Amino acid sequence: MKLKWLATLGLAMALPLQAADKMSFEEYVGQLKKEAAERNFSQGTIDSAFAGIKLHKRAIKADRNQPEFKKTLDTYLPQAVPDWKVAKARKLMKQHNELLQKVGKAYGVQPRFIVALWGIETNFGNYTGNFSVVGATTSLAYEGRREAFFKDQLFAALTILEEGHISADQMKGSWAGAMGQCQFMPTSFLAYAVDFDGDGKKDIWNNKADVFASAANYLKQVGWRDDLTWARQVTLTQPVKKEQTGLNVKLSLSQWQELGVRRFDGSDLPSREIQASLVQPDDAEGRSYLAYANYDALMRWNRSHYFVAAVGHLADRIKFSQ
Repeated sequence: MKLKWLATLGLAMALPLQAADKMSFEEYVGQLKKEAAERNFSQGTIDSAFAGIKLHKRAIKADRNQPEFKKTLDTYLPQAVPDWKVAKARKLMKQHNELLQKVGKAYGVQPRFIVALWGIETNFGNYTGNFSVVGATTSLAYEGRREAFFKDQLFAALTILEEGHISADQMKGSWAGAMGQCQFMPTSFLAYAVDFDGDGKKDIWNNKADVFASAANYLKQVGWRDDLTWARQVTLTQPVKKEQTGLNVKLSLSQWQELGVRRFDGSDLPSREIQASLVQPDDAEGRSYLAYANYDALMRWNRSHYFVAAVGHLADRIKFSQ
């Protein structure tokens, strides 16, 4: 009997926490409903939000098994920004020019960057995700690895439903709960989403005015400057010390010039006195960029140098492609 008990204990200890001693998903949902009521969400919102909810095992698997990059920018950028995407971006820039100019002027963000974000995030609204945002965030909270974060996202999603911006059955997003054509997490929606056309709803799923303005408002709020580009690719005439690279180091262009940094074609840097960081996403062997304040803003959107480079590269190709 003792051996059997020890064997059972060993099995329990070997199992993941949620399998060994965690409540069932249904019980967890019941607790969330109770907490939602205590937070004064209406019963109608709670009922509609959790109607038919199920454990999204695919979301949990995706969260646990996010791929590690084994590419370089030289191989990644042609895949992330193919010629067809550039052509489509330029076409959509022209198609929505009046709205983009209006949004760009209102928030101080160049329209090409709004379109580039739109293109990289969701292929211009074509791939926005088909997970229930409530279901995905609830499942990831239940999984437990980042419970506090995903509970925050869940209750932010309930707030969005309570405010009437979208219905529960239409609130779709990625496996992690990123929503709409600009892929805002629910908390980002509450902080940055905009009802630009004044129809009473912040609709980042279907309304391009709200999509563009919400993206632009996000960038503005995190420090975007419309008098700067995002970065410039540079070449080094001499090695730069490792401790002088990275976004935490800000030097003027003249200081970088003295350290041997040149335009990519080898000519001198601009004489304009602005602050920049030297970033090397693939270390010293790969591409080098002088990153401006807008690079930092894009990193606030997504803390991936590859993401920022893709958005910036697409924005540049929108501007310079013929």
